[in-house]
Amino acid sequence: MQRRHFLTAGALAFFRPDSIERARAATTGNHRNPEELARDEDFWREIQSAFTLDRNIINLNNGGVSPSPRVVQEAMRRYLEFSNIAPAQTMWNVLEPEVESVRRGLAANFGCDPEEIAITRNASEALENVQFGLDLKPGDEVLTTDQDYPRMITTWKQRERRDGIVLKMISFPTPPPSLDDLAERFERAITPRTRVIHFCQITNLTGQIFPVKRICQMARARGIEAIVDGAHAYAQFPFQHADLDCDYYGTSLHKWLLAPHGTGFLYVRRSKIAKLWPLMAAPDEMTANIRKFEEIGTHPAANHNAIADALQFNEAIGVERKAARLRYLRGIWTERLTRLPRVSTPTSLDPSQSCGIGLLSVEGKDPSALAAQLWDKYRILTVAIVHKQFQGLRITPNVYTTVGEIDSFCGAVEKLIA
Repeated sequence: MQRRHFLTAGALAFFRPDSIERARAATTGNHRNPEELARDEDFWREIQSAFTLDRNIINLNNGGVSPSPRVVQEAMRRYLEFSNIAPAQTMWNVLEPEVESVRRGLAANFGCDPEEIAITRNASEALENVQFGLDLKPGDEVLTTDQDYPRMITTWKQRERRDGIVLKMISFPTPPPSLDDLAERFERAITPRTRVIHFCQITNLTGQIFPVKRICQMARARGIEAIVDGAHAYAQFPFQHADLDCDYYGTSLHKWLLAPHGTGFLYVRRSKIAKLWPLMAAPDEMTANIRKFEEIGTHPAANHNAIADALQFNEAIGVERKAARLRYLRGIWTERLTRLPRVSTPTSLDPSQSCGIGLLSVEGKDPSALAAQLWDKYRILTVAIVHKQFQGLRITPNVYTTVGEIDSFCGAVEKLIA
């Protein structure tokens, strides 16, 4: 690959592949609505060509971690190569300061002040900064759901053992009758000892979207801290901070933003930063500085710097177009497979309650066995979900997924459960 280096004022620039240009070319001058474009395979073929994939594998577990497009891989590789010239200079003094550009880019995309965004390695690190950073006393109650992410529940349970707090988990039907029903379940569960409400913007199990703004505003009116887990939400469907009105938000960027693996961010409302302890110690002079949550010791600059390329790639596609495409792909398999006997989905098909994540349930069929058969016989990658209320295969395509791959998945399922 042809490349050249420009080192001016601590900046590093290179020639780069044409992935972003391909994404822009696919969208330039195209004024059709997102739902119409979602069905245009010629439009999406340009996006699909921006990835380096093995098409012998059908990857329907992008909810775990997604491949990055070529432009992001190349950016990260270049930064890593440059870092290794003389890391104490090239990584620390040249590349690391560029994280401020990434911070500004994420803040613009999320719709907040750059001084409210900390760059983290994943949603877990982001959220645990808040979970461990809040001052809580014995007997203080934390309210969450029994469909929250297991690592976050584990974190609260450790605080139960260590600090004597009380974790309360509410249940809700899948799918729920409405978004109002979800908010009302939290409201009914609040007691005089409730100090924190922690919930997913969209669950990792069935892809249920929550009424974030209503819950956050309800909590704030009662003096309760609200923590939003956005690990699966950010860059999957359109929203900004104003649509959430949250005080704390953590997300991973290696899922739907297609950023390098091991990247995320933490949002903390500026008025809340000083009172929140960082997960790893920071000096006193950083008390009110969002960067105190980035005090993790030596780490690669390549990962977080290449987030900028992922942002550009996603902005070139357009998140409205992406969400419409993901709903379209989900609709293909749900409509075809739920016609079969004993097959259903606990995922709401209401677009206000779901997007690209869906759960396929087959009565009498062990999901782990079905996932293993899909992989062993057809090289189709899914993930088994087992919960006390439901079980099935979580299906999460992405922008590079073709309709043909969804059809192949449906055909394989039909044969395996016949």
